[in-house]
Amino acid sequence: MNVPDQDLPIPLITLPNWVKAAGVCGFGLGPVLDELGIAADLLHVETATASSSDMERLMTACVARSRQRHFPLVLGETFAFQYLPELETFLATSRSLRESARVFDWLRVLLNPHLRMQLHETGDVACLRLDPIEGRPNRSFQWFVEATFVSVLKFGRALLGERGDFARATFLHVRPDYADEVQRVLRLPLAFSRPHNELQMPRRLLDQPLQGAFDSLHQQAEQRVAQRLSTRVAPQAMAGRVEQLMEAHPELMGQGIEHTARHLGLHARTLQRRLSMEQQSFADLQSALRLKLAKVWLADPGVDIETISERLGFSDRRSFTRAFQRWTGQTPSGFRRA
Repeated sequence: MNVPDQDLPIPLITLPNWVKAAGVCGFGLGPVLDELGIAADLLHVETATASSSDMERLMTACVARSRQRHFPLVLGETFAFQYLPELETFLATSRSLRESARVFDWLRVLLNPHLRMQLHETGDVACLRLDPIEGRPNRSFQWFVEATFVSVLKFGRALLGERGDFARATFLHVRPDYADEVQRVLRLPLAFSRPHNELQMPRRLLDQPLQGAFDSLHQQAEQRVAQRLSTRVAPQAMAGRVEQLMEAHPELMGQGIEHTARHLGLHARTLQRRLSMEQQSFADLQSALRLKLAKVWLADPGVDIETISERLGFSDRRSFTRAFQRWTGQTPSGFRRA
């Protein structure tokens, strides 16, 4: 049985970054951790974890303690891959931003399962979108978004150099009283109360060749990442791995089990056997995720039903409608109106 995302533990591998950011903001992180009853073990920081609620409480306390600067922005500025050097190497040696975006799938496992940064492309615009997994986000989520955006911009701009820049940042939450500081740090036009948390850029920048490309070192870094991931993903959690992969790459949902197995480095029969051992089936996982994503995208009036059908791998809108009625008893249009 899969653990709900809200219950997944969050790795504390970034704890040294929190310590540094707290110092910049004029307070010590140790007393805050003690006050909240959160154990900090720097000797085992690469394996230590905290609950989601503890991390939310920690972020809230740090924002309250920081008087001169907005803590999430400083956390983003001071973030470094101190204990994940292979990720920084992978980024620095990527051929393009599109290639470097694979890091976001890995960060979900290695840093925070709630921070799912996904790439969306429409016309001439590309967006790195970081929305809550489901439901209404709590206050601390917007602070994690702010910190993440600052870090992404820092590394993205370092990769691009003089080749271009991001165009705009949008946020789900209403304009905060510290919006001017956000604008100064991000150095982008901002928009609040928008449908998504997004960093927008010209789409052409995704495939702009990067100067740091270094294929052999890039491949070595990817191998090191794979080794690290293998220690983080429980061997029995194959269903979770399939769900994670298909959610990051929805196009796989229309391509059959063979393509999904290939992405996982398995034969289709092996994947079927592993899922069967967990009392799961590929078809059931596919249907459950299709329904989940369908509900998310139907809640966005900017995405038409034909596009949703295509994203979910259905041959046409009628096939999607029949499946959605079977799952919910409603048509997609009826669900959207409800």
